[in-house]
Amino acid sequence: MSIVDRAKKIILQPKQEWYVIDREPTSVGELYTSYILPLAAIGPIASIIGWSVVGLSSPMAGTFRSPIGAAVIQAVVHYVLGLVGVFVLALIIDQLAPTFAGRKNRLQALKVAAYSSTTVWLVGIAGLVPALSVLWLLSLYSLYPLYVGLPRLMKVPGEKAMDYTVVVAICAVVLFFIVEIIGTRTPGM
Repeated sequence: MSIVDRAKKIILQPKQEWYVIDREPTSVGELYTSYILPLAAIGPIASIIGWSVVGLSSPMAGTFRSPIGAAVIQAVVHYVLGLVGVFVLALIIDQLAPTFAGRKNRLQALKVAAYSSTTVWLVGIAGLVPALSVLWLLSLYSLYPLYVGLPRLMKVPGEKAMDYTVVVAICAVVLFFIVEIIGTRTPGM
């Protein structure tokens, strides 16, 4: 399945798509190269363009643009941290599964972490125009595919799905803030 079809289906038809994903044979390497690496690059590439070319305008101060070198360094750091973050989130999902009567399976956990991050990665395109940063709120939709995918792939009973989703979502938010703090403290920024 193409990356575009998968992204579209995970956003528009997540219930049906998780059934396909559950049975789909893949490997960690294949998942990273065919899905995670390209989608996770959207935000960092858009932010390089947005902050270095477009900039952020202020009526009193004019337009602020980041030097291209600084923007590239920050984008690379965010990209690498994002890739690591998906893997760490998968480890968290895997470790928490038995707590909610689910089955541990690192590959399935990585599928959940990766595919439920689709909305977040696609919303990264808003980085092209820094003034549109409020559009990051759209990435909250990623909670729905997460809620639908966790019980299916990690074999968690339906009555525990909401609790599992809430705990994983809290962990994901904490992880996101750690990545942001580290990413914004990049030397030379």
